[in-house]
Amino acid sequence: MREALDQWLFVYAALGITLAGTLALVLSSWHAMRRAEKRREETRKR
Repeated sequence: MREALDQWLFVYAALGITLAGTLALVLSSWHAMRRAEKRREETRKR
């Protein structure tokens, strides 16, 4: 029996990092979109 690192741990870690980064990007984009929409509505009222 040989001792080696289980590659699935790295796969799961990479998947977790990718999902966390994607979620952060989506939330950041959504927040920026909401701010831009708010600024647009403020300029339309003037």
